[in-house]
Amino acid sequence: MSGDFRHQEFGSSVRGLRWWMISLVFLATLINFIDRLTISVLAPVITVQFGLTNLQFASISTWFLIAYTASQGMSGKFYDRVGTRRGFAVSILIWSAAAMSHAFARGLASLSVLRFVLGLGEAGNWPGAAKAVAEWFPARQRALGMGIFNSGVSIGSILAPPLIVWLQLRFGWQATFLVTGSLGFGWLVLWLLFYETPERHRAISREEYAIIRDGRPSSSAEAVGWSRLLKHRQVWAIVISRFLTDPVWWLYITWLPLYLANVRGFSLKEIGMFAWVPFVSADAGSLLGGWASGYLMSRGHTTNFSRKAVMLAGAVLMLAGIPAALAESASGALAFISVVTFGFQAWINNVQTTPSDFFPEHAVASAAGLGGVGAGAGAILFTLATGLVVDLMHSYTPILITAGLLPVLGTTVFFLLSGPIRQIGLIPPVERKREA
Repeated sequence: MSGDFRHQEFGSSVRGLRWWMISLVFLATLINFIDRLTISVLAPVITVQFGLTNLQFASISTWFLIAYTASQGMSGKFYDRVGTRRGFAVSILIWSAAAMSHAFARGLASLSVLRFVLGLGEAGNWPGAAKAVAEWFPARQRALGMGIFNSGVSIGSILAPPLIVWLQLRFGWQATFLVTGSLGFGWLVLWLLFYETPERHRAISREEYAIIRDGRPSSSAEAVGWSRLLKHRQVWAIVISRFLTDPVWWLYITWLPLYLANVRGFSLKEIGMFAWVPFVSADAGSLLGGWASGYLMSRGHTTNFSRKAVMLAGAVLMLAGIPAALAESASGALAFISVVTFGFQAWINNVQTTPSDFFPEHAVASAAGLGGVGAGAGAILFTLATGLVVDLMHSYTPILITAGLLPVLGTTVFFLLSGPIRQIGLIPPVERKREA
């Protein structure tokens, strides 16, 4: 990001420009999840079409997660080096092309390769979004900014089942992949036309720039290496807590359609009608969780108290995964799962904000990317375990119960490792050389 404000004067401005910028990131996230969920919603069709077992379907998701996990770390460094505007453009070009190419898959091998490439591209969305929020929002509004873009996850998950089922029933699964995958190319035009950093944007007002900077200097430092970041226990708090907790979200976005079909007896049409319900709740959790920590800060509470209070509440709500496993009716199970998704989104919005709470802007995407690596590693193990357990035990109950307990453990680890949530800076390069 540019180190100095480049305008000679402030010209005509767009009111509330930061909200328009985060709206673009919200749209990218929405498209990201529609593309990601297409194969999950079509799982009852795809598994029959290609004769896949639950473990084979899990392996397809695992190839996505392997690429996604590796690319989270690489994308964070890439965004810190080339900037948010160019970084997002590269990410969405890769994932949109890969999403459309699913239409030409011919079996397990080709689906695995295409999911791998999709994961490489889609991973960039999260460190890029964290960087955009750090660029455009003052500290007190960052969790809300995260909540707005993260609501794209929930809205995408709400729109995906009915949209994908309708496309499948009307045009077939190949055309469905072509249509959903093409959405990103339309978004890219808007992005390149309108997104810039506050320092470079021609439509920003003097007043809004002052709000955004909030007394912070513009960052002109170089991207930070992983070895330097990993010397901080705060990074490990983010990585390990996400390793333990993010698998809960991946469980439901990957397996919910198959769970509803195989355990609750839903048809594909019924999946389209009801699989979106937990994600309405997730959207509410995303926005409320982001708003709540900002509200607590506005009432005089510290960043540390505000973030952790919302995280703790989210972890407690995710215990609802246990009664979801034991519910006798499908409606009861969906109700409890909805509580879980609400809690997770409230939790994750505050955890994803902490890289900008702890570190300067030029390190935010890299720190967020390392958190994504932890999340992806946990999701890989849990996704494979789910496929194996379901194939061997013909039951999702042990998995749902485990998923109810993991967030409490992840939150406890975060609290113990992170210390107070506040700006800590970075270990200077000089100290790093001396330690070596």
